[in-house]
Amino acid sequence: MNIIDESGILAISTRLQRLSEQLRKDGAMIYQSFGIDFEPKWFPVIFTLHHKKMLSVVEIANEIGYTHPSTISLLKELEKNKLIQSKKDKQDERRRLIILAPKGIELIEKMKPVWELMSKVLGQIADNENNLLTAINEAEKKINEQSFYQRALQIKNEK
Repeated sequence: MNIIDESGILAISTRLQRLSEQLRKDGAMIYQSFGIDFEPKWFPVIFTLHHKKMLSVVEIANEIGYTHPSTISLLKELEKNKLIQSKKDKQDERRRLIILAPKGIELIEKMKPVWELMSKVLGQIADNENNLLTAINEAEKKINEQSFYQRALQIKNEK
């Protein structure tokens, strides 16, 4: 056990990041083992477009919970790899609508069985005495109600 593990709740962000990086790295290796050229960071956009078909940049950012600049950077990468394509909105010329490109649709068909496998394995990993996904949902709900920063300020000001 290292100092970060021993520090308890203070290092929660570090530990979640470490867990996230491990899952992402292993995810990439799983895709590779199936001969699929796919970056796990592309998943939220590809999965969202698979279900929602056509969205604006702002709608995608809202769906995946990323900032507008982060979303744009991800979309540029996906467009460069010919997984998505964009077209101008007929109602509003300034708005770009994003859809999956034929290559993206083809890729999803290859990934569906891999997603099933990953869901099964992640279910095993998260299925602990204190279910990981339930705990994350509860923590996110609390943060949405009042952020970490807001809570800290409130306690500081109560003193």
